[in-house]
Amino acid sequence: FITASKHISKSEPPLDKGVIPWLGHALEFGKDASKFLNRMKLKHGNIFTVRAAGRYVTVLLDPHSYDAVINDSDSLDFTRYAQVLMERIFNLRLPHHQPAKAKAMMKKHFLGMNFGSLNSAMGKHLQALLKAEMPQNQKDWKEEGLFNFSYSLLFKAGYLTLFGGEQNNNGTDPSSVYEEYKKFDGLLTKMARGTLKPEEKRTAQSVRQRLWELLAPAGLTEDSGSSPWLHAYRCLLQEEGADKETQKKAILMQLWATQGNVGPAAFWLLGYLLTNHEALAAVKREMETSETSLLNGPVNTPVFDSALEEALRLTAAPFITREVVQEKTLHMADGQEYLLRKGDRVCLFPFNSPQMDPEIHQEPQKFKYDRFLNEDGSAKRVFYKGGRRLKYYTMPWGAGTNGCVGKQFAINTIRQFVYMVLANYDLELSDPNAQIPEINASRYGFGMLQPEGDLLVRFKPRNTH
Repeated sequence: FITASKHISKSEPPLDKGVIPWLGHALEFGKDASKFLNRMKLKHGNIFTVRAAGRYVTVLLDPHSYDAVINDSDSLDFTRYAQVLMERIFNLRLPHHQPAKAKAMMKKHFLGMNFGSLNSAMGKHLQALLKAEMPQNQKDWKEEGLFNFSYSLLFKAGYLTLFGGEQNNNGTDPSSVYEEYKKFDGLLTKMARGTLKPEEKRTAQSVRQRLWELLAPAGLTEDSGSSPWLHAYRCLLQEEGADKETQKKAILMQLWATQGNVGPAAFWLLGYLLTNHEALAAVKREMETSETSLLNGPVNTPVFDSALEEALRLTAAPFITREVVQEKTLHMADGQEYLLRKGDRVCLFPFNSPQMDPEIHQEPQKFKYDRFLNEDGSAKRVFYKGGRRLKYYTMPWGAGTNGCVGKQFAINTIRQFVYMVLANYDLELSDPNAQIPEINASRYGFGMLQPEGDLLVRFKPRNTH
């Protein structure tokens, strides 16, 4: 813990302590990080240090300089802050955890040999769940909130694919896991910030307890119906000396890590498509030409990819946080140098910059499905800021060694889901003039944003004859 006496030396970033002793800017930061950091950027420029709940956090918002943070694993440490969050959110301590080993194991399953079988299992579960949700012989429209529809369906499919619900002897029903998980997810940001009220604390504790019990059998044996990945993860935890209790907590953390973002991402994409006729038509046109190959392996879908990337640009908002473990001079792309003090934190917030920077993306608030397409229809990867080409022009998946290993699996899952829904159902807004809902500003920093409220849609099976 750094005590709150900090004297600025010439080379440190501008410091903004806020007016409340110790707390500093913590409340404003937590309420709407994007708005707060924009205000600080206008006041101080691309780098500044703020005080928040007794900690000093240096925020860097120049994407040209991000590599100086992302590529330095000597002075900057990723795991310490991750451990703080693990303890606050999941009540989990992994004293002998070896992140490099875990990462290699994840890669093997989410990128290597097992990738194909994961994908096809996911497709099967999605199809079955969609059918159950809406039998083919149903003639009437069914009305539902799109967020709830997308999140619950993708959560259950992901749960069955990775955690194996149906073959577990206790037959843990994915719906009951989802119900508990939603309560947990609703309290997540407060758990992370340590701002739960006494009543919420009790709820969080009982919901976690329920989820630990529901997840207890997952991955215990090779044939538990869960994926080989989960079994391998269990074995790794056992090797590291984690007891049964600790394993249950770690499994809940993986449930959140694998299922927390895909549903919301699919919601935003479908929501933007339904409120943009031109975009929806373009995605459907491409879909008709690539539909058959979609389920049989990698496909080239530049229009879909661009629309998804654009939806993520508007709604993916993780913090990239590092702990300064030894004093470091940060060399900025513009030639400036700043001293980072040991014990402080460094934070990048790609949502504000590059994703919502009007110099990089014109009219950044607008959904433009073809923003990431060139004139000739190929993927566009060249963007500039200050006359210089950007390495990072959108960063929904993080970057560097801490980029998301499950990225390709997540993209495939969202694509399968969106294509299945659009191909097999008539789907439309209940109110043709409805707008996409506002975002819940308290969720900045924790991966995919979620909406305030929902978007009502109605759907029924397509008459295919």
